[in-house]
Amino acid sequence: MNVTTPAARIEQVETFLIDLPTIRPHQLSMTTMKGQTLMIVRIRTSDGIVGIGEGTTIGGLAYGPESPEGMKLAIDTYFTPVLLQCDANRVGLTMATIAKSVQGNHFAKCAVETALIDVLGKRIGLPASEFLGGRCHDRLPVAWTLASGDTGQDIAEAEEMLAKRRHNIFKLKIGRGDPRQNIAHVAAIKAALGDRASVRVDVNQAWSEATASACLPLLADAGVDLIEQPIALKNIRGMARLARETSIAIMADEALNGPETAFQIASLAAADVFALKIEQSGGLFASAKVAAIAEAAGIGLYGGTMLEGAVGTIASAQLFSTFAKLEWGTELFGPLLLTEEILEEPLDYSEFSLGVPSGPGLGIALDEARVNRFRRDRSERSVHLVLKTGS
Repeated sequence: MNVTTPAARIEQVETFLIDLPTIRPHQLSMTTMKGQTLMIVRIRTSDGIVGIGEGTTIGGLAYGPESPEGMKLAIDTYFTPVLLQCDANRVGLTMATIAKSVQGNHFAKCAVETALIDVLGKRIGLPASEFLGGRCHDRLPVAWTLASGDTGQDIAEAEEMLAKRRHNIFKLKIGRGDPRQNIAHVAAIKAALGDRASVRVDVNQAWSEATASACLPLLADAGVDLIEQPIALKNIRGMARLARETSIAIMADEALNGPETAFQIASLAAADVFALKIEQSGGLFASAKVAAIAEAAGIGLYGGTMLEGAVGTIASAQLFSTFAKLEWGTELFGPLLLTEEILEEPLDYSEFSLGVPSGPGLGIALDEARVNRFRRDRSERSVHLVLKTGS
């Protein structure tokens, strides 16, 4: 017997920006973030179901070629006319149709695909994880970034996280300043934490190959477990040379932009670990292909982040929960970096992990009152509501 789901026409595509403050400045080699902007997309179908997706970048355009503002413009102008002609149940076909009209724009495509997946999950009554491959984990380990730059303060913060049982994996951004001073900073933190925590570093492409080659032994001596993207993303052969000469696991991040680059990196043995990011890969389905390439090549997986808010974080978690092996855990701490909660029910960060929601679709719901408070267009919306009510 064939069971079919009736076609569901997409009736409305809404996008808006939310500007949220962060608990502290977040330093990377290319920028320092003092807030985060989320681009939210909502897709409403003919049977009344609404799905949500999110597009987020690190520091606007500082990290890559897309920005929240650019994503909104692209979806409003180019994606929406295509979406309004599509069957929301046919997620793969819909995204393939969009791909014919829109080149690149991985982050915007991920946001739209996420919203479609949320719609489908709500319609069939299953968590997204169950039709993205089948859930293997209900909780995912989560790393935390220590980014104050002050050794004593970072140690104290790590100790607090350990005491709260919130994180026992810590990453430090060391792409700025003198590499040897940064390594001394990392070594002091690892010495203080000992075997109670994993300590990792992210260079964000800031070193030359020669500098990385000289620093890798020092990082190994310091007890660092993992070094993320030490050199420029285009220097994949250099990454391969570094991977051959060190016992520390080398992780590809910025160099990894979907299945094609995943295959290239795997073919050259240029990484021991993939930092899998759903936005950078172009969506959840593309990310699953990247994970399959990693598995075939014997490359470890790490659930990466673009410092997404709650929607993007849970979209990632739904997919990551389907991986049988997630040896290096995840970095899905983005919502914890924000001062404001935008969900009706906060995410469950406890026992050094994040709980993956079990409700249909993404399993989360926006708190509309809080969202409206931080919408960038809130003044325009207030005027519109006043005019509409005639008051």
